[in-house]
Amino acid sequence: MSTNPASPLPPSVPPAAAPTPPGADQGVGSAYGAAQVYEPVSGVGQERRRGRATPVLAVLLAAAVALGTYLWVTTERWRDTSAEWEAEAGGYAREVADLRLQLDGVNAELTSAREQLATATDRITDLANEKAQLGDENVASQQYLEYQRRVSEAAGVVATALGQCTDGQQELIGYLKDADSYDPADLERFETQVADLCTQAKDANTALQQELQQ
Repeated sequence: MSTNPASPLPPSVPPAAAPTPPGADQGVGSAYGAAQVYEPVSGVGQERRRGRATPVLAVLLAAAVALGTYLWVTTERWRDTSAEWEAEAGGYAREVADLRLQLDGVNAELTSAREQLATATDRITDLANEKAQLGDENVASQQYLEYQRRVSEAAGVVATALGQCTDGQQELIGYLKDADSYDPADLERFETQVADLCTQAKDANTALQQELQQ
């Protein structure tokens, strides 16, 4: 029995591949059945996110720099202002201390003036008695009245001036203790007025001393 030899397939046509069972690997045993696996391209998304993040970081950095600069400037200004306040407070404290010393001096002068006035009154009485004993009552009376008038006038001026000086200094001390509540120009003007009153008090006291020495 003669058989016809099988005709060979053309070299360019691959043999038919057997069907692959469900769940089997499609790429096993066949070069053309190998599955093509593609990885997702992630580089483009990352670059986009980086591109969006860069301006945000720049804005945050600029804000941080601006905030740091503001805090630094504010701190420096606060230090300067604090130093000025401390200097002013120290100056006012020294003025208060000086005024208290002056007030003590004025009070001492006022006490001395009152004592001298009492001494002068006693002296006037003694002089009048001496003149009366000498028999010159008219002269004694005139001298007594004149001397009493001059001393009384001088003592009145001294008492008034010293009292105003004392009151003014006490009031000024109260103002200086709360200097922040007042205008510096007003404080300076009031301090000048108090100084003038105290000068007048000293001048009046000097006049009284001269009168008592006569």
